[in-house]
Order: sequence, then structure tokens, then C-alpha cells
Amino acid sequence: MTPLDDVLTGLTVLRTAGNLPQGIAAIHFDSRTVSDGSMFVAIRGNVADGHAFIEPAIRNGAKVILCEEIPGTLHPQVGYLAVKDTSQALGIVASNYYGNPSKKLQLVGITGTNGKTTTATLLHRLFRSLGKNAGLLSSIHNRINETIIPATHTTPDALRLNQLLIEMLREGCTHCFMEVSSHGIVQGRIAGLTFTGGIFTNLTHDHLDYHKTFMEYLQAKKQFFDQLPAQAFALINLDDSNGPVMIQNSRARRYTYALKHLADFRARIIENRMEGLQLEMTCQRVWFRLAGTFNAYNLLAAYSAAVLLGEDPAEVLTALSTAEPVTGRFDTLMSTDHVTAVIDYAHSPDALTNVLESLQYMRTGNQKLIAVVGAGGDRDVSKRPVMGRIAAAASDHVIFTSDNPRSEDPGEIIRQMVEGVEASHKIKVIVIPDRREALRTASMLAMSGDVILVAGKGHETYQEIKGVRYPFDDRQIMEEIFSSRTLNPI
Repeated sequence: MTPLDDVLTGLTVLRTAGNLPQGIAAIHFDSRTVSDGSMFVAIRGNVADGHAFIEPAIRNGAKVILCEEIPGTLHPQVGYLAVKDTSQALGIVASNYYGNPSKKLQLVGITGTNGKTTTATLLHRLFRSLGKNAGLLSSIHNRINETIIPATHTTPDALRLNQLLIEMLREGCTHCFMEVSSHGIVQGRIAGLTFTGGIFTNLTHDHLDYHKTFMEYLQAKKQFFDQLPAQAFALINLDDSNGPVMIQNSRARRYTYALKHLADFRARIIENRMEGLQLEMTCQRVWFRLAGTFNAYNLLAAYSAAVLLGEDPAEVLTALSTAEPVTGRFDTLMSTDHVTAVIDYAHSPDALTNVLESLQYMRTGNQKLIAVVGAGGDRDVSKRPVMGRIAAAASDHVIFTSDNPRSEDPGEIIRQMVEGVEASHKIKVIVIPDRREALRTASMLAMSGDVILVAGKGHETYQEIKGVRYPFDDRQIMEEIFSSRTLNPI
């Protein structure tokens, strides 16, 4: 049993009722998993209100109820605690219950619209190559050193987060690099964690289905930096106009990185090709295996953070120069007749713009650029016509297809994307809802030297339709299609 007073450290309790025990055996926020002697935290979610499940939790053995509203009827053997926000409270009590593992690690959070996964993964690989034991919490997967643990959310819930951090400590990890999503911030998943540093990549149009307005989205990201302790570092992309806003109220030590502005950490692009980037960084010219201007920012962010964490700059540059591209992020493959496919997770207007601009810059001569683009269902509707307009304007041919339609009609999602295409570009548009056929058609359109962008799903190995996930891996399918090209060359 963990003493209840220890679990409640740092938590503002507004009211108590009933009989509070001396200690608890576990913490749960799902009434179905509650065990005898545990604490049940009633979370108000988007779909269900945990307060409606207090009675089932008590029947399953809960002895402490952490809630926002104490029920009118009390059980004599149960204690009740009222707080302002149970989502935030869960993070605090979870961290306390597990002994505050984040305080025993160098925990760095990366937030922003784009670049979180690549920057976090680069940092994890970098510190592993420098001989450190390190953990990774990302939307692709979680890692404890080289052990892969499947990820279900970009930012796990507070209980799972602390469990993973405990496992990292057991395996000797000294560092952990973590994607911090806006959902995770607002929903209190990172409450109670102590960060050594925070990185801001950029902020553009995304997740407005959840946050409703861009300002609300910005404030969610800013909240992360507002909560950083004074001894932490806050590292921002100064080339993004929202960067300085992030640290307006931050107590942390402030640092900047940039390609275009004077900053604490600067880089300059010398070469930008499909094979990689040559950057001038700290007065040295270094070749990296990652391509695209957006990856120049990711590499610079990873370098800057590593130096702020006390690593030797020369060793950091050497290690980063050998880093491979992250799965599903500007991930390239080539057919035997030299058609290049680029698999990228780009699923927001800015991300799609970045990858298309990079491909436009890299292509030479009469190479055609063929884009295969979709948009996710049950997500921000307003970005669909914008993405449609961007894809058509920057490509020679664009095929609109299904992404993860979820509960929506794929045809309606595509119609909304086509709606954004300018009249002069409509001639470039092909609509093929079946994603496999869309990829096959792109291959049929491509000649030697052409480039096919497959955008939207990246690392995902499934397609979600009406609540069912079907196996679908863009890279694997393109490999199969390219393999058949060798038998039937165009």
C-alpha cells in the first residue's frame, strides 16, 4: 500500500468526505479495471463522464474516489476527494504513486505541429549512438533502449506514461525523448512530470476539430512551456513566428534555433538533394542522410538540444551525420527503372507544403511530380480543401484517394478536397477512392526519373474504415507495385 498522503503531494484538494484510508493499492480511471483498495479517478472525457462510473468502481473495490463533484450518496467505507480538474489531478497522483520517475531522468518534450516524431527519434538514436541508455515516447512506437513497445497515442495517458518511465529507469535509462501532443497537454497527460527541457518545432493549421480555434491550439502548446521549471531549457524555432509566443511566460532558460534568423543555434543549407542534406553548422559542413528543408530544422533542433544537455558538439554532429530517415517521414524507395516514391506522413496543409516544396526543389529537368493524397475522417474538416488546393498546385498530377476515413464516407472527404482545387488545376486531378488502385495508377503514370509522393499515412500499417483496421502499409504496397513494374516496364 502506498500512503495516501504521499500520493496527494502537490494536489489542491477542495473538499473531502467519507472515510479516507491510510493508503491505496493502485490508481485507475477505468471502473472496469478497478481492484480492491484502489483509487478511482473520475475523468470527464469527450465521450463519457467518469462520474457516472463511481458506483461500479466502488463495487469493484475502490476505497478512494477522486472527483470534481462528490456524489450525494456516500458509502461508509469509501473516502471522497474533490478537485478542480481530475484530468490534471490524475497526472499528479500518478507521478507521486510511481515515485516521480521523471525527476530521475533527463526528460525532454518536443511539441509543435510537424517535426515532433523526427526530432524525438533523432535524439533517441543520437544518444544511443553516444553510448547512453535512452527511452523514446513517440507516435510511431515507444522504445526502451532498443526494445520496441507499441504506441497507441502520441502522448500516453498519465498512468501508462509513468509506468513506461519506471521501466526505463529499471533498464538504466538516463534520458527520455518524448513527443508532447496538444491533446496530451490539455487532457493533463503530462501533469506531474518534471521536464529537463522542451522543444518547439513549429505551429500551423491542424487539430482544429478538437481545439476549435487556432488560438486555442496555440495556447495548448504554450501551456507546456508555461509549466517548465526554472532549471529546464526551452528551445524554440525562431523562424516560426509563434516561437517567441511559446516562451513569453516561461520560467525556463530560453534558447533559439533558426536557418533564417540570428539565433543561439544556426545552420545554413548548402545542398538539398533526394539523397540528403549538406548543412553548415558551427562553421562545419556536414552531410546528413535526411532530405528536405524541414529536416534541416529537425536536425538543428536535435543538435541544439543535445548540446544543451551537455554533449560534445563535435561528437553530436558526427553521430547525427549517420542517422537514417525516420520511418514514414520522407521515406524513399526506387523502382528498377528509376521512378522514386516518397512515403511521408504529411497530413496537414503545412506538412504537405513542406514536402512538396522540397520535391519541387530537388527535381531536375522534365521529371513529373505525381501526388497521391487523402485526408483522415473524423478530423479537422477545414483543412481538406486547403490540402486539395496545395496538392494540385504543386504537382503535375494529383490523385485524391482514401486515407483513414474512419466513420466518414471516403467519397465525401475526397469531394471536400477537390472543392479546394483552383479551376485552372482541375485538369490535373484524378479521383480514385481505393487507395491501392490510386497507388497503382500513380505508378502507371510515372516514367523513368519521375517522383511519386504518397502522403498522409507514413508509418501507419493499417487503414481504418467504419471502426475496423485493415492491414495497409503504403511502403510495402509501393514495393509490390514497383516489383511488378520490372516485369511489365512502362
